[in-house]
Amino acid sequence: MSNSPENFDWDKFESQGFGGGYSKEDRAEMEKMYDDTLTTVQEQEVVKGTVVGITDRDVILNIGFKSDGLVATSEFRDMPDLKIGDEVEVFIEDQEDPNGQLILSRKKAKIVSAWAKIYDALENDNILEGVVKRRTKGGLIMDLYGVEAFLPGSQIDVKPIRDFDVFVGKKMEVKVVKINAAFDNVVVSHKVLIEKDLEQQRAAILNNLEKGQVLEGVIKNMTNFGVFIDLGGVDGLLHITDISWGRINHPEEVLNLDQKVQIVVLDFDEDKKRISLGMKQLTPHPWDALPAEVEVGSRVKGKIVNVADYGAFLELMPGVEGLIHVSEMSWSQHLRNPQDFIKQGDEVEAVVLTLDREERKMSLGIKQLTEDPWTKEDVLTKYAVGTKHTGVVRNLTNFGLFLELEEGVDGLVHVSDLSWTKKIKHPSEFVKVGENLDVVVLELDVPNRRLALGHKQLEENPWDTFESVFNIGSVHKASVLEKSERGAVLELPYGIEGFSFPKGLTKEDGSQVEAGDSLDFKVTEFSKDDRKIILSHTATHTESAEPAKPAKATTKKPAATGEKKEKAPKVQKEADKSTLGDLDALSALKEKMMDNEKEAGVKKLEAAAKKSKGSDEEASSEEENNA
Repeated sequence: MSNSPENFDWDKFESQGFGGGYSKEDRAEMEKMYDDTLTTVQEQEVVKGTVVGITDRDVILNIGFKSDGLVATSEFRDMPDLKIGDEVEVFIEDQEDPNGQLILSRKKAKIVSAWAKIYDALENDNILEGVVKRRTKGGLIMDLYGVEAFLPGSQIDVKPIRDFDVFVGKKMEVKVVKINAAFDNVVVSHKVLIEKDLEQQRAAILNNLEKGQVLEGVIKNMTNFGVFIDLGGVDGLLHITDISWGRINHPEEVLNLDQKVQIVVLDFDEDKKRISLGMKQLTPHPWDALPAEVEVGSRVKGKIVNVADYGAFLELMPGVEGLIHVSEMSWSQHLRNPQDFIKQGDEVEAVVLTLDREERKMSLGIKQLTEDPWTKEDVLTKYAVGTKHTGVVRNLTNFGLFLELEEGVDGLVHVSDLSWTKKIKHPSEFVKVGENLDVVVLELDVPNRRLALGHKQLEENPWDTFESVFNIGSVHKASVLEKSERGAVLELPYGIEGFSFPKGLTKEDGSQVEAGDSLDFKVTEFSKDDRKIILSHTATHTESAEPAKPAKATTKKPAATGEKKEKAPKVQKEADKSTLGDLDALSALKEKMMDNEKEAGVKKLEAAAKKSKGSDEEASSEEENNA
């Protein structure tokens, strides 16, 4: 049958009731016709709907479904001019809720649509426009069609951004650079758009760049070694040494961020696209303005701008400096730390020693402001041989020590000239750096600035006296200081040292003498010139019956020995620092010994005379008895 309205059987419809006159086939066909007039919709998808009604609470939308849907009016706040008939996109949350109502959402439709645009922008490298909502740590948060995206601070512009707040609330075009689907994170960049715009500009600048070209740029970054300058899409480095002819410690002393400056191209690398810039080169070199009066020998004044280990730099005027080497700070031959003489910032006067205007180099001296002590008129008499002085120990060596008598006048004290009695291996055993030491001048060589000094020569040579004290065969108490394979070093009275060979270290019971023992030792060899005494303990018990060999002094005498032992402690105390010490005591000892010898001789003569007299008396008595 025909389904057109003209062929509709109203009689059957009216007589049988609504639909009552249709067979199942007819009813199915009618339902199919009805369904074809409706749009098939799926949940969780975005569709377009037409506004068919607006109330205070809801907006009624027809999406072609069997029923209209409602969307809260609050979701259309961004469309204040919404009217019936307008088309909008909505998200189908539910086709039919428990009340049979179609549930729609414009807010979710915007989110789904935004994500679709974002993914499409990442895939097709499209440009999106968003609004900066707020500042966050390290960058900005943007609103891209309802989705929040992160714009890092380094991706805002080609130059560093120091104030992010100025972008809040502004629209900005960006490109999507990364999407993290698991966390719904989007990272965008505005810098890539600027870089593309600058590519052609950068290429044009590099193509036209040449050494010596003067350009204008803006300081975009500042470091302790220099500043980076934006030349209009290309960055160049202005090193700190090329900012000013004078010394500066940091560029911020003379320059500011975002400052426009005139610079000159010093060099550039086309491959690496590195550009070296200069600023001081645009002004005349200060050396060209150095007065002609400044010449070798003239005095100049300036400020110390740097102090190094080897010297200090004196700035005469910005860009004009001279080096004061540490050796030119004092007449002393011992180089010391320049900080001992001078400090950074000091105002100093100096003498020009060398000057090269072409090479722009200058060396200066401070000590030349005072007279050289070696050229003074009184140096020959002041330091004549035999004169006594007190100096400061400045340096110790294996062979001796250097003593400073006054600034610039040093002398050498050989290690052998420190003590008459002690065998000093190194001067550090006798004295320390910085201590005072009394000396006598042994040699003077003014042309070569040399002084030979001695300390032991302040006292008489005690070995003249020792020759009569430590005569061969005499026995003395000695302490063993140290022992080795070569033998033993002994400490004898008066603080002098002796030596014993291994064969002389056997005790009477057959055991060996050890370090720390204090025993009797017999003198077997004595040398005044070599200041050497050889002794033996073995000889004290193997040769005790043998008489002592004759010597210049008498053999051991109780009185003399007692005198020596009484005076030895006094001499020993001063021997550690001042050679032997109390030489008067030794002289008195020697005189005492000689007096004792004379007294002994007189006593012998008296005894002989008495004995002779006694013999004569006995003979007379015997003769009388015989008579």
